[in-house]
Amino acid sequence: MRKQTVLSGIRPTGYLHLGNYFGAVRNFVKMQEDYNCFFFIADIHSLTTHPTPENLQAGVKQVLAEYIACGIDPEKATIYIQSDVPEVTELYTILNMNAYLGELERTTSFKEKARQQPDNVNAGLLTYPVLMAADIIIHKANFVPVGKDQEQNLEMARKFAKRFNRMYGKKVFPMPRPYTFDGKDMIKVPGLDGSGKMGKSEGNAINLFEDPKSVRKKVMRAVTDSGPTEMNQKKPEPIQNLFTLMEIVSKPETLNHFEELYNNCKIGYGDMKKQLAEDIISYTSPIREKIISLLGNNEYLAKVAKAGAEKARESASATLNEVKEVVGIRKLY
Repeated sequence: MRKQTVLSGIRPTGYLHLGNYFGAVRNFVKMQEDYNCFFFIADIHSLTTHPTPENLQAGVKQVLAEYIACGIDPEKATIYIQSDVPEVTELYTILNMNAYLGELERTTSFKEKARQQPDNVNAGLLTYPVLMAADIIIHKANFVPVGKDQEQNLEMARKFAKRFNRMYGKKVFPMPRPYTFDGKDMIKVPGLDGSGKMGKSEGNAINLFEDPKSVRKKVMRAVTDSGPTEMNQKKPEPIQNLFTLMEIVSKPETLNHFEELYNNCKIGYGDMKKQLAEDIISYTSPIREKIISLLGNNEYLAKVAKAGAEKARESASATLNEVKEVVGIRKLY
């Protein structure tokens, strides 16, 4: 029986952080054992924000190294760079012919991006959901791990797939479904700003590639208050966030020690932050060292990218050929 296919992508516009790792990437490592996994680096998507060529190339290389350092095995999963698979953009072009202006203008992602970059409301932003749909359905993905902010784009992918199947009277594409991680496997990592979750755009993240000096500096700036005034007092959100981070990266006895100090109104947040910073460094150092090693091995990264492109193109070209036959795009020679 064919393994079901899972697809996920990430834009090369920054570094993976603890939130990415505990929220999804750590689970991708488990999924590659049981599913036919495609993990891609969405460099074409990044062009909607006009990054410099140097930053784009460096970002692609960084994410590739981070994926592997986190445990995604190129022998078990297909890791590829979006632009290395031209079939994706060809399917994107075909899907655009059946995507309508009104529905694209109503998407939340387009409206948010248009507000964020009013001087750069390009066509790529408008058709972002179509390119995402092409990424997904070109491999006939059964599942797509998505966060809340991408649920609408997955629904758009389902809409385009269903519309194509209906228009041409043939079930070319399966309906991709959201993949929801088990509650015990999905850890929401809080940010250092006292509220919400850790995120790249929020500027409250600890990157897996972060050097120890920067980790210490960020953690020591984390939001706190003047301390508890009553025994066993409920922790306000900024303080609970510190304890949640400690629960993730520290030893149980360390967490229990600071819980006891807090409950007895004896806690010193400076000491807690120092301990938390060192525990984060200990946790991320093995991954950081692997990333550094991989970034210094251009030959290996190029080999992984080439092999991933070949595997991804084999899958993508089979789907594209089927699509073109159904649409009526056929050679006369």
